[in-house]
Amino acid sequence: MSARALPFLATGVILLIAGCSSAENGTAVPASPSSAPLPVTTAPSSAPATPTTATTAPPATTTSAKSAAGAVERYETFLHAVGQEDVATACEIAAPAAKKAEDEGFGPCEQTLPITFKLFSAAQRKALQTATVDRGSVTQSSKKVEIPAKAVRAGVKFTDGDLGDAVLEVRNGAWYVTD
Repeated sequence: MSARALPFLATGVILLIAGCSSAENGTAVPASPSSAPLPVTTAPSSAPATPTTATTAPPATTTSAKSAAGAVERYETFLHAVGQEDVATACEIAAPAAKKAEDEGFGPCEQTLPITFKLFSAAQRKALQTATVDRGSVTQSSKKVEIPAKAVRAGVKFTDGDLGDAVLEVRNGAWYVTD
């Protein structure tokens, strides 16, 4: 984890961690309609995914859990939940990242995420409710999808400092924010 991420964690931004770089191989996955899977660009995996036990609801997704499009759809659901201040949904989607932060001494997601909501202005929270992701900026390695903050399209501009880059991985058949 980068040093740049620690200030965000300290204020409760467990799920919006900054400091992730582009994909290991640096290739972008081309833009694609939301219903079609994105092509997979493979790169060596650094570590196997491990399942998490901190889920509160079954994942709801209409796109394949194996495709980058499924990850983008799931991340958009996460962004909408943050915009709506929906703690349960946001914590469920980011359970692995939240568990990592809790293991590092931060409180449980349900306690720290509301602090995160306060870091966004009312206009930013409203914009997150309908935010989308520019699929052309998404990269995928063999087991991860990386979504840079600059890929988030919303009614207001978000910077790396506002959102940070997101890493999603498939665990137990669904995409989760892991970093």
